[in-house]
Amino acid sequence: MSVLDLAPVVPVVVIEDASDAVPLARALVAGGLPAIEVTLRTPAALEAIRAIADGVPDAVVGAGTVVTPDQVTECVRAGARFLVSPGWTDVLLDAMRASGVPFLPGVSTASEVVALLERGVREMKFFPAQTAGGTAYLKSLAGPLPQARFCPTGGIGVANAPEYLSLPNVGCVGGTWMLPADALAARDWARIEELARDWARIEELARAAAGLKDFRDAGGTCR
Repeated sequence: MSVLDLAPVVPVVVIEDASDAVPLARALVAGGLPAIEVTLRTPAALEAIRAIADGVPDAVVGAGTVVTPDQVTECVRAGARFLVSPGWTDVLLDAMRASGVPFLPGVSTASEVVALLERGVREMKFFPAQTAGGTAYLKSLAGPLPQARFCPTGGIGVANAPEYLSLPNVGCVGGTWMLPADALAARDWARIEELARDWARIEELARAAAGLKDFRDAGGTCR
């Protein structure tokens, strides 16, 4: 399984109450976003991963903010089907590789990308995307390092997701815009499902952006 090919958008979810995990995941799946990254930022995270894995069979639940080998083990035991880290070390990388599930180690520099490629890792998280150089930086990596593919996360929303998704080395993006704080607080799952459906529009806009780039590169002009 390639995490980058599950859906154009991976919701990055922070769950405070594990009882919200199943209805939230069902809303996201119904909206067309089956890959769900539950971050290990709250005490409820592992229980939430377990609840989604057990209760929402159409979801592909993963764990985010994984930074230690112990967390790798705990997340996989809870049912995580992929792992995402904000960065990586040799120790963490070895643990993720040994876990048996797909993983996206975080990078923000060309040197980190090259180091992962040396270790046979071609799919990575680009974080924090906007502050680390955004689409301009990813474009500059595509030439010398075309074998690397990314899931940019950090500062990405509806407005700039199409530009990221139009890049040849971007498989998907991570974001939270379909999870507004007021909707989560109100447990308004119907609204979250509706917002999740933006992925189809984003994918369409990404294709349009790629088409405009091809037109420009071919010497066309826009009036």
